[in-house]
Amino acid sequence: MQQGIMELMWRSSHVSGANAHYVEALFEQYLDDPGAVPDEWRSYFDELPRPEGGASEDVPLSPVRDQFYQLGQETRPGGAVPDSDAGKKQVKVLQLINAYRFRGHQKANIDPLGLRDPTPVPDLDLSFHQLSKDDLDTEFQTGSFFLGMDKAPLRDIVDALERTYCRSIGCEVMHIVDTEEKRWLQRRFESVRSAPKFSDDARRHVLERLSAAEGLENYLAAKYPGTKRFGLEGGETFIPMMDELIQRAGGYGAKEIVIGMAHRGRLNLLINILGKNPTDLIDEFDGKKVFDRGSGDVKYHQGFSSNVMSPGGEVHLALSFNPSHLEIVAPVVVGSVRARQDRRQDPGGEKVLPINIHGDASFAGQGVVMETFQMSQTRAYRTGGTVHVVINNQIGFTMSHPLDARSTEYCTDIAKMVQAPIFHVNGDDPDAVIHATQVALDYRQQFKKDVVIDLVCYRRRGHNEADEPSGTQPMMYAKIKDHPSARALYVERLVKQGVVDEDDISAMVEKYREDLMAGNHVANALVQKPNESLFVNWQPYIGHEWTGYADTTFDMQRLQLLAERMCTIPEGLVVQRQVEKVYADRRKMQAGELAINWGFGETLAYATLLDQGHPVRITGQDSGRGTFSHRHAVVHNQEDGSTCVPLQNISDGQPSFTIHDSFLSEEAVLAFEYGYATTAPNDLVIWEAQFGDFSNGAQVMIDQFISSGETKWGRLCGLTMLLPHGYEGQGPEHSSARLERFLQLCAENNMQVCVPTTPAQIFHLLRRQVIRPLRKPLVVMTPKSLLRHKEAISNLDDLANGEFHMVMPDQAELTPNAVTRVVLCAGKVYYDLAAWRVENERYDTAIIRIEQLYPFAREALRDVLNVYPNIEDIVWCQEEPLNQGAWYSSQHHMRAVADMLRDGLGGKLKFAGRLASAAPAAGYMSVHTEQQRRLVEDAFNL
Repeated sequence: MQQGIMELMWRSSHVSGANAHYVEALFEQYLDDPGAVPDEWRSYFDELPRPEGGASEDVPLSPVRDQFYQLGQETRPGGAVPDSDAGKKQVKVLQLINAYRFRGHQKANIDPLGLRDPTPVPDLDLSFHQLSKDDLDTEFQTGSFFLGMDKAPLRDIVDALERTYCRSIGCEVMHIVDTEEKRWLQRRFESVRSAPKFSDDARRHVLERLSAAEGLENYLAAKYPGTKRFGLEGGETFIPMMDELIQRAGGYGAKEIVIGMAHRGRLNLLINILGKNPTDLIDEFDGKKVFDRGSGDVKYHQGFSSNVMSPGGEVHLALSFNPSHLEIVAPVVVGSVRARQDRRQDPGGEKVLPINIHGDASFAGQGVVMETFQMSQTRAYRTGGTVHVVINNQIGFTMSHPLDARSTEYCTDIAKMVQAPIFHVNGDDPDAVIHATQVALDYRQQFKKDVVIDLVCYRRRGHNEADEPSGTQPMMYAKIKDHPSARALYVERLVKQGVVDEDDISAMVEKYREDLMAGNHVANALVQKPNESLFVNWQPYIGHEWTGYADTTFDMQRLQLLAERMCTIPEGLVVQRQVEKVYADRRKMQAGELAINWGFGETLAYATLLDQGHPVRITGQDSGRGTFSHRHAVVHNQEDGSTCVPLQNISDGQPSFTIHDSFLSEEAVLAFEYGYATTAPNDLVIWEAQFGDFSNGAQVMIDQFISSGETKWGRLCGLTMLLPHGYEGQGPEHSSARLERFLQLCAENNMQVCVPTTPAQIFHLLRRQVIRPLRKPLVVMTPKSLLRHKEAISNLDDLANGEFHMVMPDQAELTPNAVTRVVLCAGKVYYDLAAWRVENERYDTAIIRIEQLYPFAREALRDVLNVYPNIEDIVWCQEEPLNQGAWYSSQHHMRAVADMLRDGLGGKLKFAGRLASAAPAAGYMSVHTEQQRRLVEDAFNL
């Protein structure tokens, strides 16, 4: 032991054999937070021996106690035992400091209405730590608590702790494991007692923004009384908060900020921050049509974009469109941000910032919030941290009691799962709100992680302006009725402090109202002539009418060269045996020695798109390998676990090929990829379900974004969904991708639903999705057993010189005049039908595959059917039960085409398939096999 340290221990009277309990407590403090003990103790504890391979928290206390006992015996003069009372109290003071850091937020004044049930916090009482008022004038070491001095009277320490942790900001940071992050946050709050001194100009600016927030709500309330607008009254400090976030982010060098929020306060944000013209909002209130095509949407779901000026230059703001499904927009936002970061080559998130704004009840209640937090640090989805703002109205719709809203103390407790710091702040204290906002953004920039601001406020007018909230919350609204606004309270404070006078206040209010009445922009940093280079250029993709055709041919020599490169694995990489067989076969396919299977055709489509300058992004729960081991785009070294992705190395300067196995989420991951695709029109963006039925877990995204985003918001999206689908006896949950649900959502050429059955078809379908300038979501029912079916093959010429056939003619050599029956089908059942026909020599029947079920290719089907002049019967055959699959949604198309051939022929259309069923498929192989046999026979014999 260093002699200096031992002398220091002795002089302080903190160490002797009689003070073992003090040492033990101090050591426990060190294990919890090394920064919480004085430097000289930390240095000593750092040098203590550790059990071999053990972490610091695993150090047994008994050897430490014995070591200090021995040290005390060696260092005390004459064996005398000094008084240990001071040492014990010193430990208690350090424990008191830590108690404030852990639990001060429970005592903090964060509720403007004072409705928060007071939680007894015994840890914050002196008596809990065996301290008393008699100790208030005694000096103690402050440890790591930032007080500006190493020692101070207990009275000053407690006063500083109260001001830091128990006033308008309640800090929750002690759940963070990383000591550096925790100490950084403690220093930011403790150094200014959570109340920095802002300049008079800064505070006048905050007042001006508060006046704008309140001014808009007052104006709309007077002009449109009782009309829904989901106003911001009670949470007006949200506007100066957002203003500070954006300006500070711009100062850091951010070029784009993407914002997601539900409807409360959205109109205020649009007008006062993003700079939407008030005249346009008034037109929407007056019911004027502002969207030329499609259904449009209510005004508080609309998105918007603009540019504002910041200390660091121009910043592009994008407010995402959002339906009433509240939190679902959160992963859409981070997906859009990731696309922008990838475009800017900004992996650290320095230039593009996501801000997600939540409601308290939905933040606690909706699982997509947890999923979005869980993705925040994963390789496929990280964005350098999201700033989360909870507009905490302390009420969910008409439910106000926390016991009904959640099972946790705070609505924000879900954020602790990723160790995000949480700042609860009183919405009636704008200075505290600005400070919490600054620290939150600085933390995100410093550590590249999520952070949460819990803006505790209230709803002055209830859930919406047509409600009478006192009917369900009489006590809350009795308080709200007499509660002054945040602006009124701030005005009173600033007048007392001489920052503003009555003339200043009147001028602010009057100018804002004049600007509103005149239809002037009221976002004070708005750029009137924005820098368009900050935008995503969608111009080449706008205004195209539906077409099913695109030239997807590809030069044969170049195709073979790309195939060779995508089959090249670096020397020394030890490949697993089955994977080596996959790549060996692909090399034969490239040389024309072996027929092309699905995995080769699909992967070669990606190679050709990359070669033509289109980035490709694929995520899903087994995307690297493919759920059914058909893709193997990621090759794993069997010796060291390293990976190789051949598609990332097919040419110099190629665009990115990104493929990640996602975490086990459907809703958040699909939402992320939708957000990505709406921001990256030149990319092929794919989400692949492990099994097609797993898309059920993302139904909100399919219903409210993918299928209807264009008609509601004019939002184009080329997202592709690969959904394994097919009846192979795997039971109800792994047979059907619920084709019927997608077809039910189809109208106005809103999306494509395809069921390709050959490698060439998937090759051209994926290429068509990007090469054609039309941007529509693509839903693909992909196969399982067909991935290796001996008949589901193509050749190189099919790929190089073919196209995607929306309707596939019969491939058999039939005599057209002899055909009297046509069986129409889609997907895997074609191969069962074709095998039955050969086995039973039924060459009077043609089998035609409809590979694109929507938009339904009527003309293409008519052209194929015209080959057969003697058709008497038409049968639709499907594997799915009668009430599922394509039958109900597509039969009218088939009947219409049949009637084009001969009047009345459409009326003869028959159905062959499983009986109507509540479940998608049978759970027993024997039942499945019998059903499959019967439906195939019915197709020929009905």
